[in-house]
Amino acid sequence: MKKNELIEIKIETLGNAGEGIGKIDGYPLFVKDALPGDRVQVKLTKVKKTYAYARLERMLEESPYRTEPRCPLHRRCGGCQIQALSYEKQLEYKENKVRQDLIRIGGFSEPPVQPVLGMENPYHYRNKAQFPFGRDREGRIVTGFYAGRTHTIVAGTDCAIGVAENRKILELILEFMNEKGIEPYDETTGKGLLRHALIRKAFATGELMVCLVINGKKFPHVEELGDRLFEIPGMTSFSLNINQKNTNVILGETVIPVRGQAYITDQIGGIRYQISPLSFYQVNPAQTEKLYRTALCYAGLTGGETVWELYCGIGTISLFLAQKAGKVCGVEIVPQAVEDARHNAVLNGFENVEFYQGKAEEILPEKYQKEGIRADVLVVDPPRKGCDSDCLETMLRMEPKRIVYVSCDPATLARDLKILCQDGRYELKKVQPVDMFPHTAGIENVALLERKRDL
Repeated sequence: MKKNELIEIKIETLGNAGEGIGKIDGYPLFVKDALPGDRVQVKLTKVKKTYAYARLERMLEESPYRTEPRCPLHRRCGGCQIQALSYEKQLEYKENKVRQDLIRIGGFSEPPVQPVLGMENPYHYRNKAQFPFGRDREGRIVTGFYAGRTHTIVAGTDCAIGVAENRKILELILEFMNEKGIEPYDETTGKGLLRHALIRKAFATGELMVCLVINGKKFPHVEELGDRLFEIPGMTSFSLNINQKNTNVILGETVIPVRGQAYITDQIGGIRYQISPLSFYQVNPAQTEKLYRTALCYAGLTGGETVWELYCGIGTISLFLAQKAGKVCGVEIVPQAVEDARHNAVLNGFENVEFYQGKAEEILPEKYQKEGIRADVLVVDPPRKGCDSDCLETMLRMEPKRIVYVSCDPATLARDLKILCQDGRYELKKVQPVDMFPHTAGIENVALLERKRDL
């Protein structure tokens, strides 16, 4: 096979990033925008020894699982990789993805994967979005989302998985920039002022937050922009975030309040959370409640247990656990998140929660070795890269009765579960996938490990 060669192929399955996979004599071709059941003509774009990438050129026969996407930009935008696949098949794909990673990477022959908890209405679920600003080829100021694996902006102010208010806010900002001559940031030159707009909505209260990420320390006519934004119903918080670094990281460390509160307040399962621009907070509140209730159920709390939660963020899961635990200790590396977590504990009247700022792989071993702390239940919710090896080793040495592992990446989940279960001390009892990100290839999971009684 050679680059630019045209080939007809039947798509059999989906890859980890939601791309279609077909095979020619066992040789896999990865095809973006192709779905299982499609028969397509493709052009080879990159040929390797054991696989190749190809571009969809022509649809010869559509898959019976195809559906009409709500977003006309779904193929260009990098946000929703599988919006054209029926939602039932999306859930089937994700459950199989989790199971196969646990078998292939984790070494579990029959992993106890439960059916995916999906959504009744898998649209307009995202409570947060970050929109870059730039200029298109005609020189017009645009905003939207980046095309997949690029920093090319696909212009658009509406999104099928975002909130309806995004459009009104973005169009207002674009109009204001053109009126006042405010330049969007240019990644190539490092010049221009407005980099991104962070928009958040608290679904329980209807409160809205706008935080503009700027390449400078001031924003012209910012009070006037605040006046216009606060005419939008629900607008509660308007701030600026300073990021003058040449980096792909969206948010800087400094937030300057402009109008209203420095936070918005949301509620999940009866617990209130105050969320600042820098706070980590799950983007799908309806599914988040399912996720947290599953974690609470798996923790098996009766009222007297000591629970440690690692990578606790602003304390969202910790406070859920505190409802039924004797004491909960949370560990988080981000200082602002720890401050938010402590504030949220006070906000909800919890006195049995304590938070530590630092790396989980440093705090937990130190507390265990120097202070001899114990945990009846350990809950971990690490970033995509999974748990640090020192952290896993300390978890095993502490020997909690149960370990509840919340993960956004089935591959690193499988890797870490293999380590935790490899010497037979712990048994994998359940894995519950939760569809936090419909129309994307992402899937969240909650896994329950129980210590074997005879050890």
